[in-house]
Amino acid sequence: MGLGIGAAAGISGLAVADRIARRYGLIPPDHSGLYGPGETLTYAAHRLLTRHSMAREFSWSAISNPPFANGAAPKDPAFLRLQAGGFADWRLQVDGMAAHPVSFSLGDLKSLPMRSQITQLQCEEGWSFIAEWIGVPLSDVLETAGILPQAKFVVYQSLQEGVWDSVDMTDALHPQTLVTYGMNGGELPVGNGGPLRLRVPRQLGYKSVKYLTRLTVTDDITKFGKGRGSAASEEGYAWYAGM
Repeated sequence: MGLGIGAAAGISGLAVADRIARRYGLIPPDHSGLYGPGETLTYAAHRLLTRHSMAREFSWSAISNPPFANGAAPKDPAFLRLQAGGFADWRLQVDGMAAHPVSFSLGDLKSLPMRSQITQLQCEEGWSFIAEWIGVPLSDVLETAGILPQAKFVVYQSLQEGVWDSVDMTDALHPQTLVTYGMNGGELPVGNGGPLRLRVPRQLGYKSVKYLTRLTVTDDITKFGKGRGSAASEEGYAWYAGM
């Protein structure tokens, strides 16, 4: 399949590649518009050629000091109230196409099997840093909620108003995709998304949404926002930001 889509792109261009991507159901939610064919080709090629690939993991000596924290921490009263309480009342809601919708506290998440990785967060703006990310695989969180077999996407939302994104089930179930609550041996700093951040190391940094509060499992991404898969995509970024 991978050779087929690559050859099609080379011989007959994006239109033929688009038809092949449709045959295999590899159409991203931002497939329309001027850049749609290119987004489709990128997403389909990555899925066919690198479905099980792993992001590079580094040694402890490669960790950036200090890790870069872009953007300001939330200043709204709800976040400040949770922060003042040590985030004891923070909740991660898992709903949608789940047999057992569940609300996790930070303690609940920390009781699940822990995984850590030292990976690089790369921003589309050109900066990057390497850090140890500590958390629980998203696949374990979804398994606890009992996701239904027809699920295709996981939509995730931040406490920050209007900030949300989504990944397909390939990245949702990938062993390196983590719900993180720690960094570099300690708690996840607020500036880096604490107390809870989704970490998607096979995609650019804006897919690793900070201040995570909700996961919704779905088979229809067009029901969310403007149907393009993320708030970032609605602002002109690619929905699939694979590296």
